[in-house]
Amino acid sequence: MAVDPRSGFCKTNSTFYSKRKPIALPSTQVIDVTTFISSQSHHGNIALIDATSGHQITFSRLWMAVDSVATALSNLRIRKGDVILLLSPNSIYFPIICLSVMSLGAIITTTNPLNTTSEIAKQIADSKPKLAFTVPELLTKLADSNLPIVLIGNKSDCSGNSKVIATFESMMKTEPSQNRVKDRVTQDDTATLLYSSGTTGASKGVVSSHRNLMAMVKTIVGRFRLEEGSQSFICTVPMFHIYGLAAFATGLLASGSTVIVLSKFEMHEMLSAIEKYKATYLPLVPPILVALVNNAYQITKRYNLSSLQSALSGGAPLSKEVIEGFLQRFPTVTILQGYGLTESTGIGASTDSLEESRRYGTAGMLSPSMEAKIVNAETGEALGVNQTGELWLKGPTIMKGYFSNAEATANTLDSEGWLRTGDLCYIDDDGFIFVVDRLKELIKYKGYQVPPAELEALLLTHPEISDAAVIPFPDEEVGQFPMAYVVRKTGTDISESEVMNFVAKQVAPYKKIRRVAFVASVPKNPSGKILRKDLIRLATSKL
Repeated sequence: MAVDPRSGFCKTNSTFYSKRKPIALPSTQVIDVTTFISSQSHHGNIALIDATSGHQITFSRLWMAVDSVATALSNLRIRKGDVILLLSPNSIYFPIICLSVMSLGAIITTTNPLNTTSEIAKQIADSKPKLAFTVPELLTKLADSNLPIVLIGNKSDCSGNSKVIATFESMMKTEPSQNRVKDRVTQDDTATLLYSSGTTGASKGVVSSHRNLMAMVKTIVGRFRLEEGSQSFICTVPMFHIYGLAAFATGLLASGSTVIVLSKFEMHEMLSAIEKYKATYLPLVPPILVALVNNAYQITKRYNLSSLQSALSGGAPLSKEVIEGFLQRFPTVTILQGYGLTESTGIGASTDSLEESRRYGTAGMLSPSMEAKIVNAETGEALGVNQTGELWLKGPTIMKGYFSNAEATANTLDSEGWLRTGDLCYIDDDGFIFVVDRLKELIKYKGYQVPPAELEALLLTHPEISDAAVIPFPDEEVGQFPMAYVVRKTGTDISESEVMNFVAKQVAPYKKIRRVAFVASVPKNPSGKILRKDLIRLATSKL
């Protein structure tokens, strides 16, 4: 099989192969991702630091805590295949909970703390967890569920709540038991169930295996070629998201790196933490990078960022202006980029050097052991170098499928394991991927995914709205935000603010409609599909 060494393309089967060194997974089938991570040899000392309090957890304490919490869960009759819900902002305890759950062969499902009670209730109804971990301030979001709750915090904060059966602190003090039930966990067993926004509006549970996560751990450790225990990462991205979970709750811990955790993103706290803890790596999303560029003069006067070596951006490709603007203002910091999906368990492609990132607009080269096809979305024909089509990915990190949703799985994964990403891309002569457009219609707000169809369905429940369409509106600070085109019912005069308030009361803050235009009708094709591109052109023509 002849593969072009420059592009990685094989004409025989129209497949692009990764040019990076392949990853090796454990030869034994019976292993869980927690055991895999804890067995990685490194000389790291501090695993996790709370950026606000300064509280630290060493690697030895981390693995003792994981063992204790796993024992406590086992004592509560949590077994292989049981789903555990984690509703919490970022914290140094987040990775401990994830690793403990997965070590039992149980399945961790995370949810966004900003989600509304009804959004969380839908996920609970779908995933059917046996138990939930949460913090006192989010207890009310689980008020309507019958889930037993483990409180991450002081039990006195919720006196009288009969659903709280234990505290995380008490679990951490549990004496590890060698006699606890140990189910046989294999690489193919399910480890995580993360929910990904669907273009249809229905959020889908992405099923990832222990093998998927182990492959991502190897990808992350190999990507940074980390010197053992000498690097520290600021955790700015949410751990409930695949970006945060793969990197901060699993991958980086295998390398002996230190993770400095911000409970929520705030620019001053992030910059102070870099200075205080001498952080070397800063993973972020493009809007934060743009803010750093725009405020560089004040930032460099106020904060000492000399320890910083690299900024790692994901979510959308960076423009030449942003990359060069950043490098000009922060000349000692390298920019690296990554591309991935929940369905690919994180990084599917990346730039691993400044030289690669300076191929402006690229999402990078394929991750190790990853294969790709560029497919004509209408004819199904596999295309070659420099031809635009839908990007398909295949490799050891690609999900098992969607939870209890055979139809959605069949529409996204083919019989050979190829994942249809929904991104229109081309791969150039040197094997670099360029994202041209999205077939899927998700709006990217600060790295969060907002499905337009979900907001449209909500708008149509308003008694004064007869039709609606939601589009992404470009914004320098947040990337994109949802804009609604609304058709009023005859004889009504609903206002822009009334539309926005109606939606804001029912969705997480990142899903809010931030701009409204009233139209006589919503443009649609003969089959009734909204012509979003026409509306996007209309909205942006006045910019």
